[in-house]
Amino acid sequence: MEKTLSIIKPDGVSLGLVGEVVKRFENAGIKISAMKMIHMTKPQAEGFYAVQRERPFFDSLTDFMCSGPAVVMVLTGENVIGKNRELMGATNYKEAAEGTIRRDFATDIEKNVVHGSDSSDSAAFEIGYFFNQLEITG
Repeated sequence: MEKTLSIIKPDGVSLGLVGEVVKRFENAGIKISAMKMIHMTKPQAEGFYAVQRERPFFDSLTDFMCSGPAVVMVLTGENVIGKNRELMGATNYKEAAEGTIRRDFATDIEKNVVHGSDSSDSAAFEIGYFFNQLEITG
């Protein structure tokens, strides 16, 4: 079984979309193995997005990610990285397929409601960034 990290970003939390996002995961047969609400500090957001440090959007992204609470989850299932990315839709919500989370709820390219790991390597880092093994049930 594969694992991935999902984040309901501060815009998704403030819009009251936590239940809707969780429902979409569960309806797709994805198991939630861990979940908690956090409020990242700027240094925590910078550490999480360190691979993006040289990108022009790094400061605005990390400012946004520490602007309010977020929900972090470990998702488990067969091909869960791919399934999660399909449910989320393209990073640019205008390019996301109909019925995806980002197409349905995003308001701009950063405020796109959800984050998901893009590979097994990034999933391992991202899960370890927010969770210890005692917090993950499956």
